[in-house]
Amino acid sequence: MQQTPPESAHDPNDAWDSPRGLTAHCEAVRAALAARTPRTETVPLTAALHRSLARDAVASIALPPFDNSQMDGFAAASADTPGRLPVAATIAAGHVPAPLAPGTAAPIMTGAPVPAGADTVVPVEDTRDGRFDVAEVVLPASAPGRFVRPAGSDVAVGDTVLTAGTRLGPAALGLLAALGRTDVTVRARPQVLVCTGGDEVVLPGQPLPEGRIYDANTALLHAVLTGCGAEVCATRLVADSPDDFADSLHADIAAHDPDLVVTSGGISAGRFEVVRSALAAEPAVRFGSVAMQPGGPQGLGVLRGGIPIVCLPGNPVSTWVSAVLLLGPALAEVWGTTGSTARQARLETTVTPLAAKTQIRRGIRVPAAPDRVDVLPGTSSHLLAEAARAEVLVLVPPGPEPLPAGTAVEVVDL
Repeated sequence: MQQTPPESAHDPNDAWDSPRGLTAHCEAVRAALAARTPRTETVPLTAALHRSLARDAVASIALPPFDNSQMDGFAAASADTPGRLPVAATIAAGHVPAPLAPGTAAPIMTGAPVPAGADTVVPVEDTRDGRFDVAEVVLPASAPGRFVRPAGSDVAVGDTVLTAGTRLGPAALGLLAALGRTDVTVRARPQVLVCTGGDEVVLPGQPLPEGRIYDANTALLHAVLTGCGAEVCATRLVADSPDDFADSLHADIAAHDPDLVVTSGGISAGRFEVVRSALAAEPAVRFGSVAMQPGGPQGLGVLRGGIPIVCLPGNPVSTWVSAVLLLGPALAEVWGTTGSTARQARLETTVTPLAAKTQIRRGIRVPAAPDRVDVLPGTSSHLLAEAARAEVLVLVPPGPEPLPAGTAVEVVDL
């Protein structure tokens, strides 16, 4: 069920009171996304890899569905072992055997049903002759149940085999197929409307007038969003007109019914902050800053009608870092997409932190030491070429003193 924010106006300069930490802002992003219930869809198992299960999967059959042999060997009654037994007809996988005559042993292949009258399997290599082509077989003592896989020993009828929210990997999809399923209901890929730009931005492929730049953020956000399992349903290049942006936003929402709106640029403290101005009438959208660099200016909330909106800063590296660190993990947690996760690594060289902000440095892995990372030299939010070289984002915590080589830090693999 969608949640509709209260109908009350607010000042366009409304903001959270002080810079948020990364953890607090990630929680706020998750809360905004939770206003929208993920849709579901049913897809073939072959199209469900890494998708998020929408509802519990319950077994309609047992696994295995019958007692079967764990080994190539001889099925026998344990009470007849040890002993020399006449050899009955061979039991192959996929064939239902006749009951085993008392005092006999039947060659049996791995996975074949264990016949009635047998309760143990002796591997062929454990017999005296070590082969199948014999008229009589000499078996050692073999306990009841030895090398027999009982029906239902993996899954019983009615078992919940996978819970809602499970990310479907190869083994999970194999399990569903083993239960006879051909398709599965998963959370639909979130549909995202992406709005980028400003008067200075030109679409790639168009002539570039003096004083203008090409739009990098649409392609960048499209890559991040699709990489974590969302779909970009529409894009919009925003001019520096709040009214035009508001009109376009409403039209795009009506046309595409997105689950999420993501904007880049127009949210800081300049004179032409189009996104911030245009959303002044939205009662549940706020702007402020996060104690991180790059990516400090942020906006967040829920539009009237229940659609979450995440407003990112406009410099390309700031947009990218914010999408990877703030938006991707929230999408994964709330809507079941595939987000990046942090891990621990050690600095290869000394790094000087900022006093009060987490600095997001671009880095590369050290080939000879997988648990170490080396930061790239540039820190400015316009250095897109250097960002393209990065293999990891390095989260340098704030503090007064340099962090020496070998210091453990959080990193996110790209």
